[in-house]
Amino acid sequence: MSLFQRFFGLTWRQMQAKVRYRILILTLLPILLTLVSLVFITIYWNISYTGKQLFMKVKADLTVAINTLSSVQDHQEKQLERVMHSYEFQTGFRAIENGNNAQLDAIHEFLQQQQKLLNLDFLRLVSIDNVAGDPQLRQMLPRVIGHQAYSGLMVLGDSELTRIDSHLAQRAHIPIVATPRAQVPKNAEETRGLLSRSLLPVPDAQGHVGWYLDGGTLINGDTRIVDHIRDLVYDKGTLPDHSIGTVTIFLNNIRISTNVPLNIGPGHDRMQGRALGTLVSEEVRQKVLDQGKLWIDRAFVYNDWFISAYAPLEDIRGKRIGMIYSGFSEAPFIHNYLLNIIELGTILMLVLLVSGMLVYRGAYSLLQPIERIHHVVNAVQSGRNMRIGALGLDRDNELANLAEQFDRMLDLLQHRNAQIQAAAEQLEMKVEERTRSLQEKTEELQKNVKLLNETRHQLVTNEKLTALGELTAGIAHEINNPTAVILGNMELLRYELGDNASSVQEEIDLIIQQVGRISTIIRSLLQYSRPGEFNAPLEIQQLTPIIEEMQLLVRHSLGKQEVVLLPELHASYPVEVNRPQLLQVLINMVMNAAHAMDGKGRIWLRAYDWVVQGEPIGARIEIEDEGRGIPADQIGRIFDPFYTTRKDGTGLGLSLSYGIINRIGGTIDVRSIVGKGTLFTISLHHRAKEPFNPPYDNLFGQADDSSASS
Repeated sequence: MSLFQRFFGLTWRQMQAKVRYRILILTLLPILLTLVSLVFITIYWNISYTGKQLFMKVKADLTVAINTLSSVQDHQEKQLERVMHSYEFQTGFRAIENGNNAQLDAIHEFLQQQQKLLNLDFLRLVSIDNVAGDPQLRQMLPRVIGHQAYSGLMVLGDSELTRIDSHLAQRAHIPIVATPRAQVPKNAEETRGLLSRSLLPVPDAQGHVGWYLDGGTLINGDTRIVDHIRDLVYDKGTLPDHSIGTVTIFLNNIRISTNVPLNIGPGHDRMQGRALGTLVSEEVRQKVLDQGKLWIDRAFVYNDWFISAYAPLEDIRGKRIGMIYSGFSEAPFIHNYLLNIIELGTILMLVLLVSGMLVYRGAYSLLQPIERIHHVVNAVQSGRNMRIGALGLDRDNELANLAEQFDRMLDLLQHRNAQIQAAAEQLEMKVEERTRSLQEKTEELQKNVKLLNETRHQLVTNEKLTALGELTAGIAHEINNPTAVILGNMELLRYELGDNASSVQEEIDLIIQQVGRISTIIRSLLQYSRPGEFNAPLEIQQLTPIIEEMQLLVRHSLGKQEVVLLPELHASYPVEVNRPQLLQVLINMVMNAAHAMDGKGRIWLRAYDWVVQGEPIGARIEIEDEGRGIPADQIGRIFDPFYTTRKDGTGLGLSLSYGIINRIGGTIDVRSIVGKGTLFTISLHHRAKEPFNPPYDNLFGQADDSSASS
């Protein structure tokens, strides 16, 4: 049971339904909004300000860590200088200068003692020849100025570490641990070593440098530096209780020196193992190592979220070889935020509860008459005939006047409802009658309109087909007689010439072939006007031989116009067509392209396989010219019979071509740019398909854009 239910005896839904509680809520709403606004402003300010302070702190911590790492190298240089200036070293070194090489062993023994005293991992005396022969030390030589030491970070492989000291190679090995939110490790362990290395020239009595002190520290597995930095920046009292400050040095993206714990021991104040060999998160690696930028943000560190700062580390050549990190756990700060929110929320609820009780008791005398009015309204809504009556208030009271006016309104409303009900019943009967009549007339009109459209469409189609049939029949009659005379005379000519006919045999055969083609065109024109009578045989054909034959037939005409035909024939997939008809289509379209250029120009003729989703389904032929182009307002009419823009044209070429291709299920697409040229694309299926039959009134005189690109 909720707090409101215990105090008021009502559920929240019931409280919303009652006017008195709505008024109560509206009264408390400004208080609630004010308190909530204060809470959210406080939370926002706390999170925003504190968050900025945290990031500023962790950035300062990172700066301290970087400076401390630099100071370690400076301290390392000073240690080498103290060794070089020591009495024992100078005594032995002067003896070596005087030719007593037996002192080398004594110096090496002295350097071994100093290495342990100074907590260095290696300290040795090397000659200038050895320095020049060592690729790593040779990189440091140009940076050694005068007799001053030079220090820097350096990454050495297993064999290079062994040349310095075999123990270093063993200590450098760190097993790599797969880490959440990080790259999948490619190797099982890291064998390279990260060195803080110093090189100090040792001059002789004349100031010449023939020897160098080479010393440094292997950072792999060495926790002295990171613990020293942690103790500097995260001393007691600098972080909230249970918060852990950590510092890490990375080789590439691998933790090789860290105090990030593997897990937290009892009491949240004791580490159990260090996260050596774990990897940095991928988003940090990309920004710091790949891009060379600072990371100042929250980050996932091994197995928890930390307020973190990362900076790239560079070796002596300026190459990014790793990172240095400082940060502290985020959970204690979030715990403090949540605790503050709970405290503020508790205070808010107490203030709201006390305010609600005071407002409720102060407004009770006002809310009681409202409750009576509400009760009467509910009763009237349920169909009962009730009135508010006297409320026991003064006549001048606004609620008393409201109740009186409300009762009068109910009386008037009851009378008006009776009148409206009677009028509504009469109106409903009239509406039903008129609606029924209107529906019947609408249905009859729709039928008449549909019949009229069908009749008009059929009439236009029949008239056009009739006119075209009469025209084509007349043309066929007039042309068939001359072609018969030509064919007979050519046979007579061949007979009269006898053996002399062999010299012009190719021309005679070509004329006979073209007369046959004229007859074929006439038959095609007849069947185009009567498509139901068309029964041309279809065969599987390769496109290349047909296109080559077409080239032979049009070469004379193209040569006269100085038009160059550029074939690109790559089609290998056969298609089902009627060879003479396809030849007719290609001749028509190539000649149309030549006429579109009015003289010199080029025509590209391309043939290639039609491939859909990796599978050939047929072949395509492209005919592209560089002529005038077709305006957009004319491109929808180019397949209309007898439509032409040439004075000596018939307007049947493209119409016949469209009909031939359409009847075998193919398509012709047109793309044109005015002033640049036109591209026709003929698509043919491997097996002829049912034709696409647009309405004949679209093909004959009413073509739209779809017919031009079908």
